[in-house]
Amino acid sequence: MIETTTLVDQNCHGVLRTELGLGTFEAQLGRTAGPPAAGTTFFDTQTGFAVRRWCPPLLGLEPHTSPAGYLARRRELGVLEAGRRLLRGTGVTTYLVDTGLPGDLTGPEEIAAAGAAEAREIVRLELLAQQVADTSGTVDSLLANLAHAVHTAAESAVAFVSVAALRHGAAPAGDPPGPGEVRTAAGRWLARRRVGGRLTDPVLVRHLLWTAVATGLPLQLHAGGGEGRRADCCDGGPARIAGFAAATAGLGTDLVLLHGLPYHRHAARLAAAHPHVYVDLGPALAHTGARAADVLAEVLELAPFGKLLYSSGARGLPELHVVGARVFRQSLARVLGGWVADGSWALADAQRVAEMIASGNARRVYGLDDT
Repeated sequence: MIETTTLVDQNCHGVLRTELGLGTFEAQLGRTAGPPAAGTTFFDTQTGFAVRRWCPPLLGLEPHTSPAGYLARRRELGVLEAGRRLLRGTGVTTYLVDTGLPGDLTGPEEIAAAGAAEAREIVRLELLAQQVADTSGTVDSLLANLAHAVHTAAESAVAFVSVAALRHGAAPAGDPPGPGEVRTAAGRWLARRRVGGRLTDPVLVRHLLWTAVATGLPLQLHAGGGEGRRADCCDGGPARIAGFAAATAGLGTDLVLLHGLPYHRHAARLAAAHPHVYVDLGPALAHTGARAADVLAEVLELAPFGKLLYSSGARGLPELHVVGARVFRQSLARVLGGWVADGSWALADAQRVAEMIASGNARRVYGLDDT
């Protein structure tokens, strides 16, 4: 028996505060560019089946109950009580929460209270830049305020996260841009954007990434299929940031590659090649459900075990936090337990590696035992 006594969810988001109907729940479950196939629902996915397997018992139902029966029970309990039961059923002791997504989502303090756990904030760089730009009328003020905002955020946040490679479909360049290049890009962005406009300028994205690197905090980078409807931008995966990974070696900032599926083996190879690069196991396992053990085994073939970090990658639904935790534990037990059973590994070694991936590596990378 391979057990993980604690979990650190090193990349997740808050949960919705509102009651959800069937259509809204399914939309949060699927998060794809269009509706499900005719005559089916988004419960007809690996994630949907995993929700029906692991979540009903936490709400007092039998596993594999129907979607309608499950949602009826969810409404009966109410959004707060259902969320509390689900989050406390994950076994997560620390949540690292990316607060940069839109919507009526709970923040770190709320998810910590609901889950009877600790929580720390991950600051999304692009959103921070957009907020600074909304209150900066000149290039000089934008650049000064942006530097101040990043370094101020570093005083309380546990990490930064960027979706730059995902959003722009191109690799962030290995070297920081020069001052003149940055000023020109800042002026161009201020002249064209409206209040709330997204940061899309590649020069400013590079500048922002290197500003974050200078703080020394870990930097999470979306490097795979991404969030929901952005899966069309994942061609090339982690290979796109190989130059940035090489350029940041030895600077004291760890890089964590998020959402590697379907390029999880590429991410594992980058982690093996660079001392400061780590691999997130999050949605790569949660989205593959019953096949998650196969994906995990492929990552374990290539990445050093001290470079792998658990996360759920969950957003919106507390059910996705449950699925992430349960599928991770099950797949880890299957893979490592199988190696113990055939004599390849000692049980003590398997247990030690399991604890590293579940919580120990994250506690080290993010300095959670130092605060």
